[in-house]
Amino acid sequence: MLTTKQHSSEALCRSILAHNSDTISVRKPGIAIKNLTVIIEAALKLSNGKGFQAMSLRDLSKEAGMSMGGLYAYFDSKTTLLNMILTQVTTSVGDVLNNPPAEVTDDPIAHLDWLIEAHIRLTEEMLAWFAFSFMEAKSFPPKERKIAINSEIMTEEIFADVIFRAQEQGLLREDVSPLLPSLIKPLLQDWYVKRAKYRKRGVSVSEYVRTVQHFVRAACLPLDQLRGESSVN
Repeated sequence: MLTTKQHSSEALCRSILAHNSDTISVRKPGIAIKNLTVIIEAALKLSNGKGFQAMSLRDLSKEAGMSMGGLYAYFDSKTTLLNMILTQVTTSVGDVLNNPPAEVTDDPIAHLDWLIEAHIRLTEEMLAWFAFSFMEAKSFPPKERKIAINSEIMTEEIFADVIFRAQEQGLLREDVSPLLPSLIKPLLQDWYVKRAKYRKRGVSVSEYVRTVQHFVRAACLPLDQLRGESSVN
């Protein structure tokens, strides 16, 4: 479904450069991408240890092995760097979830299963980025907090659209709650917010995907269909 090359730090920084070429003063793409990768990986590492707000640009300069002037060639403030990271997370989610394979689009249940797997595997590939976005959200400035909120809304709306199509086609129980898309989101978040817990328990990403898919199906599919699935399994 996804490959590590698609959402490696280098690939993500290539996208950031493409969207910020008017403000990043380094003109050689190869150098710019390489340095951006070092900078953002250092920022995520420091944020994981001491928090983004507590991190100073001097801390970042030291961790990245770059001068302060070198940092300013890529962004003019911590807030601009934060904006770059959050915008890329949102872009990546949209690019993945809005481009399902053709074989699932005509079957809302298969599409829903695909969305769950695609989101979880994306967060596995971008673990540090998603964990940062979630854990630091409470201290974001208003503009950046809005980016994070809008990203969550976008994800819920994508799930809601597929669930609505399933309801229209009579594939779900009549008592399915309209809150289902909102209730799926914490299940998706738990994988990257509490990743260490699942790693300690030896839970693989594939096992977690199957568990969430089963949980969501149990919450919305007709009972006779669930019995049929259980007998097959």
